[in-house]
Amino acid sequence: MVEKRIQPLARDAMAYVLAGGRGSRLKELTDRRAKPAVYFGGKSRIIDFALSNALNSGIRRIGVATQYKAHSLIRHMQRGWNFFRPERNESFDILPASQRVSETQWYEGTADAVYQNIDIIEDYGVEYMVILAGDHVYKMDYEWMLQQHVDSGADVTIGCLEVPRMEAVGFGVMHVDKTDRIIDFVEKPANPPGIPDKPDFALASMGIYVFHTKFLIDALRRDAADPNSSKDFGKDIIPYIVKNGNAVAHRFGQSCVRSDFEHEPYWRDVGTIEAYWQANIDLTAIVPELDIYDKSWPIWTYAEISPPAKFVHDDEDRRGSATSSVVAGDCIISGATLHKSLLFTGVRANSYSKLEGAVVLPSVKVGRRAQLKNVVIDHGVVIPEGLVVGEDPELDAKRFRRTESGICLITQPMIDKLDL
Repeated sequence: MVEKRIQPLARDAMAYVLAGGRGSRLKELTDRRAKPAVYFGGKSRIIDFALSNALNSGIRRIGVATQYKAHSLIRHMQRGWNFFRPERNESFDILPASQRVSETQWYEGTADAVYQNIDIIEDYGVEYMVILAGDHVYKMDYEWMLQQHVDSGADVTIGCLEVPRMEAVGFGVMHVDKTDRIIDFVEKPANPPGIPDKPDFALASMGIYVFHTKFLIDALRRDAADPNSSKDFGKDIIPYIVKNGNAVAHRFGQSCVRSDFEHEPYWRDVGTIEAYWQANIDLTAIVPELDIYDKSWPIWTYAEISPPAKFVHDDEDRRGSATSSVVAGDCIISGATLHKSLLFTGVRANSYSKLEGAVVLPSVKVGRRAQLKNVVIDHGVVIPEGLVVGEDPELDAKRFRRTESGICLITQPMIDKLDL
């Protein structure tokens, strides 16, 4: 790994976060919000990871392109990311699809979401562009990737995960030579190409790209003029550069941020109910794979002013208690029992209720004697007294959104339909 320069390249870079996707595999969790706005980890939103990585890397110009049901995402960023100061050469732009290029044209693809804001990018006069997805959970110092981009002379540098070769069939896979120059880009291959130095592994795209700004703008304009293009980085821009230019892979292991407690590079696409539940529950482990307590790389977010969590009652069968759990502020565990659960801000769990393997979003009220196992409960849901979830698979599947492994997503409309 090359030594960091005295003058960080991040100072002359802009992070452009693509946050317009719905995330349909999260089902009802994205009925009212875009995937990047989905809650994660007790007090954050998913987008906070990409934004925090940019900020912690030293990038002080950030743009976020929004589109699908963006209100809660925009409100979150206005509340939690409003500390950038133009007099310090800092900027934070929220860029909704606003028909700026055409009165009938929304963002047609990821590349178009950047193309329609070229004038804003040019106004800042930055040397480098870091294009990010706003819907993944990971910690990464983009400065290392910027340095590799400059040192290699690449037209584009693409962030890549090393994954077991046959697990890469669902990704865009980079076929690289011994210098990590990309010689082919294959979308969801049945037989992924291995890495020359690790033939049992493949390099999967993370959807993170670094460009020189001028090169990117020229590429976007060329692509916009192509009537056959779908205006997408992964489908159009990147394959064109791989074929006609110099594309280089950047391995996530070289720039992932790890505390003393994190042993492996951590990256998750929490794009399904199953993956979302698992990544949140993983945080309840004694030593979780993702260290959100690392003060050297904080995950910035909107920090609500809230009172501390409280546990009350101490009778034999009515004791407010939690084991192997994460509990946010303003939660009151009133004679309820939690095990291996994660509660967001403002949850109320009432007497004799039991929660195990529960991911409970903000402002949920759990009624007395409810028994909830392996659930994700959406924001503001009121759980009726005595409701049992996690014991009868057939009944659960009729009432709620149940995954094959038995995780139940519970929303208020589902509760309203119950005949109790």
